[in-house]
Amino acid sequence: MAPVTTTSTTTTQRTVLTGARVVLPSGVVEGGRITVDGTRIAPNEQAEQATHDLAGQGCTIVPGFVDLHNHGGGGASFTSGTAEDVLTAVRTHRAHGTTTLVASTVTESLDFLAKQAALLSELVEQGDLAGIHFEGPFISPCRKGAHDESLLRHPDPADVRALVAAARGAARMVTLAAELPGGIDSVRLLADLGVIAAVGHTDATYEQTVEAIDAGATVATHLFNAMPPLQHREPGPIAALLEDERVTVELINDGTHLHPSVLELAFGSAGPARVALITDAMDAAGFGDGLYDLGPLKVEVRQGVARLVEGGSIAGSTLTLDTAFKRAVTLDGIALPDAVQAISANPARLLGLSDRIGSLEPGKDADLVVLDGDYEVVGVMRKGEWVVRPA
Repeated sequence: MAPVTTTSTTTTQRTVLTGARVVLPSGVVEGGRITVDGTRIAPNEQAEQATHDLAGQGCTIVPGFVDLHNHGGGGASFTSGTAEDVLTAVRTHRAHGTTTLVASTVTESLDFLAKQAALLSELVEQGDLAGIHFEGPFISPCRKGAHDESLLRHPDPADVRALVAAARGAARMVTLAAELPGGIDSVRLLADLGVIAAVGHTDATYEQTVEAIDAGATVATHLFNAMPPLQHREPGPIAALLEDERVTVELINDGTHLHPSVLELAFGSAGPARVALITDAMDAAGFGDGLYDLGPLKVEVRQGVARLVEGGSIAGSTLTLDTAFKRAVTLDGIALPDAVQAISANPARLLGLSDRIGSLEPGKDADLVVLDGDYEVVGVMRKGEWVVRPA
């Protein structure tokens, strides 16, 4: 396979890719064809000459990846960075195939989060981000993970409403511990506002989790992580979240957060239609080992694993979605269409964007990833423009 050439974006008027395996909603097509007209996928016309003939190279074309839960990358943070920092992180993840990305925050004061939400909302309006995810401060101190305990607070509906309002229509998801005072009322509020209520960083019982789902919670924030483990007499939130057809479960497939057998358990229990592969990435994603800030906390990254300097808790990941996808299909035995569903179609549906992204169909945005025979990224297109151009 020829080396990847990373380019500045160049507008593509009409592009025809042929000779690759193409993953469509209807199944996998060998020697398929994708036609791009401007920013959209167009119906195929067999008479057209290929712009990129990928025959004989073992390539696979999949929809652009959609990340629901991402705190940064390329050495830059969504939580505390400037607009240019945010764009640095966005560009880093785009080069790894993530064509749609939701910016996640970490626990800070409400005033700080409101100011950052105002900045992020401008980038949502510009089309650089797909929305904002507030992870904290409405989470349990018992399951705080890499969040500053001194800044945690109960999910008072008035505070939740104010934070959502600060995002000026860009809020897409709020993670909270529904068992805390005000939790269930806040879940109902978020559902009424059209914002995803996600159960996470929680110490809830099975019964409390069921109540939260009945109130409108539809996502499990990084299932298994930052919640009580599954036990045979105290099933806790994991069993409730896995068994309910209304819930989509986030999974961090980096080999650190989840054992492969646990990933297999989640896929088998929830089914591929209810899994969303995420990164939970922090600044070091696509950047390297070293010392970083995660909100007000210090993080050390060694050999690609991020942990708090004080206490040693895992502090997000250094994952990019191309790595999560490759692991799923080459190490975890996830069928190619199921992995595509979990990394593109399902998160697009949750964001209410499945009419535009998440699958390779005529009329949708020309967001796609070209992978070589080893499932390494060799091409990324977003809205008809090459972010990474196949050599």
